[in-house]
Amino acid sequence: MPKKKRDAEATKSKILYEAMQLFSEKGFDATTVDDIAKACDINKAMVYYYYQSKAGLYEELMSVLMQNIYDDIFKAYQKSTNAIEGLRAFILTYGQYAKKHPYFPALLLRELSNSGAYLPEKMFSKMRNIFALLSEILQRGEKEGIFHNVMPMMVHFMIIGTINLMVTTTPLRKIAQEYEDVDTCATCSTEEISEYVFEKIKRMLEEG
Repeated sequence: MPKKKRDAEATKSKILYEAMQLFSEKGFDATTVDDIAKACDINKAMVYYYYQSKAGLYEELMSVLMQNIYDDIFKAYQKSTNAIEGLRAFILTYGQYAKKHPYFPALLLRELSNSGAYLPEKMFSKMRNIFALLSEILQRGEKEGIFHNVMPMMVHFMIIGTINLMVTTTPLRKIAQEYEDVDTCATCSTEEISEYVFEKIKRMLEEG
């Protein structure tokens, strides 16, 4: 019996993993349950058994990803002793997650560019939690007299937008670097990008 439970969990994880790649590459409409089943090497009835529908699978996938991001960031933030450390923890942890799950940034950018057409309420609530955490960090900075003239949503988009775009455009930037005499940051690591974003936003908030 325990073995069957482990197999079921492994199958569900495999479905989520393959679905994440397909949704990020092809989008929600163009991805079919047949595509997902084929990528997992299972019968599509198995996909329906665990997730009932493509929409249900998408909702579960995005909810799990957003919850994992929030958990990682919150855990890192709890170790901070001031707002600057908290902001750095937020940015670097998000960057680490994007590096670990390179299909996630593309998936999120697709969703945002689609004006949230397929945005499940469960996922939307988890996105709000992440934004609320950043807002808490920024408000803490204002109370500590460190940050000035704070606009949380603008800062949020600066962080998420920059890191997501840098991760998703890595192959394109490497190609451009070969043909153009310009610096496309083709060899920049996610850690370097995250640190750069942190330093620039920190300075902006300190100067007000």
